Amino acid sequence: MSAEPATANSRAIILLIKSAYWIALLIIAAMALASFILLQKMINSRQSDGELLTIVSMQRALSQRIVFLANTIDSAPSERQPPLVVALRDATEEFEKNYDLLLTKTGATNDPEKINDPNSVEHILFAKPYHLDYFSLSLAANGWRFISAFETRLNIADADHRYLAGRERARLDETVASTTLDGYTALHYRLDKMAVEQLDNLMSVHRILFYATILVILLVALFIFRPMSKAILRRTRELMDARNSMAFLTVHDGLTGLYNRAYMTNHFDALLSTAHRRQERLAVVQIDLDRFKQINDTLGHSAGDYVLVVTAQRLRDCCRASDLCIRLGGDEFAMILSGAGSTEDINTVAERIIDAINEPINFKGSVINPDASAGIAVYPVDADNASDLIVHADLALYAAKKQGGGMISFFSEELRGEVDHRKRVERDLVVGIETEAFVPYFQPQVSISSGQVVGVEVLVRWKHPEYGIVPPGGFIPVAEKSGLMVDIGRIVRRKAIKAAADWHQAGIEFGRLAVNVSGVELIEPEFDRVLFEDLRKFSFPAEKLALEIVESVILDDEKTGIAATLRHIRATGIHLELDDFGTGYASLSHVDPNEIDRLKIDRRFVQNIDAEQGNAKIVKAVTELANGLGISVVAEGAETQAELDCLSRLGCDQVQGYAIAFPMPAEQARDWLLSAKSKRPQLAISSNGRA
Repeated sequence: MSAEPATANSRAIILLIKSAYWIALLIIAAMALASFILLQKMINSRQSDGELLTIVSMQRALSQRIVFLANTIDSAPSERQPPLVVALRDATEEFEKNYDLLLTKTGATNDPEKINDPNSVEHILFAKPYHLDYFSLSLAANGWRFISAFETRLNIADADHRYLAGRERARLDETVASTTLDGYTALHYRLDKMAVEQLDNLMSVHRILFYATILVILLVALFIFRPMSKAILRRTRELMDARNSMAFLTVHDGLTGLYNRAYMTNHFDALLSTAHRRQERLAVVQIDLDRFKQINDTLGHSAGDYVLVVTAQRLRDCCRASDLCIRLGGDEFAMILSGAGSTEDINTVAERIIDAINEPINFKGSVINPDASAGIAVYPVDADNASDLIVHADLALYAAKKQGGGMISFFSEELRGEVDHRKRVERDLVVGIETEAFVPYFQPQVSISSGQVVGVEVLVRWKHPEYGIVPPGGFIPVAEKSGLMVDIGRIVRRKAIKAAADWHQAGIEFGRLAVNVSGVELIEPEFDRVLFEDLRKFSFPAEKLALEIVESVILDDEKTGIAATLRHIRATGIHLELDDFGTGYASLSHVDPNEIDRLKIDRRFVQNIDAEQGNAKIVKAVTELANGLGISVVAEGAETQAELDCLSRLGCDQVQGYAIAFPMPAEQARDWLLSAKSKRPQLAISSNGRA
C-alpha cells in the first residue's frame, strides 16, 4: 500500500473518531440539560403543589373561623360586636380571595369529562358528594349577608351597603361550614395524592434519563474514548519510536548500525583526553574496501549493501569494549583503538581486522572477496588532535591502496611531507579560485580521413604565481578531496565557453567544445542554471557544447538526481560523451544513443595499439558497436603515426593526442584552428604544438 492511501485512511479514521467524540459530547450535554430542566420542573411543581395545599389548609381553617365568628357575634355583648364583625369581614374576604386563587392555580373548568372523573379536582369542586364550589360560594355569601346585617344593626354600615332583609335570613348554617370543611379536606387529599403521583412520574423519567446518561457515557468510553486512548497511545509510542530512531540515526549509520562520523567528531576529543590522562597511545585505523565499486557494478547495490553490513559485523566482532567502530561513509570504516599499545600490537590488531574483513562473503550464490586496505595513525606520535589524526590515517590508507590494495600502512614522515604539501596546495587553490588563476587549454580532435577538426577538448591548467603552469595531476586530487573542484570547474567552463564563442562568431570551425564534468559538479543544484547562463551570456549555441562524463557518474545517476540533470541538459541540444570508455564495469549497459552521443576510448587501449593485438580487438569491437548504434567514437592518447594508421584501419576515424596537437591556451589554439583548415593531420609535431 502506498503512503498516500494510508495517509488518507488514517485521516478518515481520525475524522470519524473526532466526529463521534463531538456527537457523543453533544448527546451527553443534551441529556444533562434535560436532566437539569426536569429537576427544575420537579422543584417548581413541588413548590406549586405546596402553595395549593397551603391554600386548601387555609380555606379549611377560614371556613371554620367564619362560622365561629358568626356564632360569637350573635352571643357577644353589643360593645364587643364591632371588632368581631371586622374580623369576620377579613376572614370572609380572605376566604373568597383564596378560593379565586385556588381556581386559578388548579385551572379547574366546568368540563363534564373532568367533572365525571372521580380522580380529578373538578369532581370535588362540582360533583357529588362534595360540591365544594357551591358550598364555598354559599359560605362566603352567607358570611357577607351576616356581616351586612350586623353592620346595619350596629349602625356602622355605609348608606349604600345597608342590609334591608330580615335578621333571620342572615344566618350561617353550620351544616354548610361542615360540608365545606369536608370538601376542602377531600381536596387537600386529592391534591396531595396528585402531587405525589406527578413527583413519582417525574422521578421515573429522571431515573430513566440518569440511567440513559450513564449508558451513553459507558458507550462513549467503550467505543470512542477507548479507541481514542489506544490511538493516542499508539501515536505516542510511534512518536517515541521515531524520536528514538532519530536520536539513534543522529549518531549511528542507518545501514550498518555503527557509529557515524558525527559521533566520532563529537567524542574523539574526549577519547584523546582520556588517553592523555592515562599516558596511553590511541590508534586510528581507517579501512577501505578495495573492490567495492566492482561489487556494486557487477552484482548491484543490494550486494554492496550486504557487504557493508557483513563488514560492519566483522568489525564489531574484532572490537573491544573500549574501542570504537565507525562507518565514515561509502565503503570507508574506522576503528579507534584505546590503549593501543606498541606499534607491533597495533599492527597485529590491524592484521586481524583485515583478515576478518577479507573472508569471502556468500551473496545469493555468488562468492564475494571484499579485499580491504588499512591506514593507521597513532596518538601522540603522529598527531595530538583529532582532525590531524583522521587526515593522517586517511593518507596512510591512500598509501596502502597505492601499493596494490589489501595492505596495511602506518603514517610516516614521508606522508607528513605529503600532508604539508597538500595543505600548501589547498591554501594556494583557495587563492587561485579568488583570482581565477585557472585557465582552459584546448586539445583538438580531428578526423584521420579528412583532416577536419571535429572537436576541441578543454583541459584545465593552473597559473601558479610561483610554479608557473601547473598540470592537472598537480592539483586536481587535492581540489577533489578539499571540495574545491566545483568552483574550479565553473571558472574553467566559463572561460572555455567564452573562447569558443569568440571562435564561433569569427567563423572558425572547431566542431564541438568538449568539457569534462565530474559527478560532484553535476550534483550541485545550480549546475545546469549556471551552465545555461554562461551559454546565454556569450551567445554560444548549445549544440556546439559537449559534456564529458565518466561511467561512475552514470552508475548512481538515479540515486543522486544526476540522471534528471543530464536529461534536462541534453534536451537543450548539449551533447553528452562517455569518457574513459572501457575502464569501468558496466559500460555496455550505458551505451544508449538516447543518452550518449559519443564514446571516448581510453588512452590505455590506444597506446601501442599497433603492437598490442588485444587492444586492437577491443578498439575494433567498441568502434563497430558504436557505429551500429549510431554513436560516434573518438580515441584519445594517439601519439605516433603507427597508432594513427592502426586506428584508421580499425574504423576509428576521430582521434585526439600528441600525434595531432598538444593542449594549447586559447590564443594558440585559435591560430592552430585557422592553420588547420585545409591540412590533414601529420605526425611531425612542431615546437609550437601544431601538427
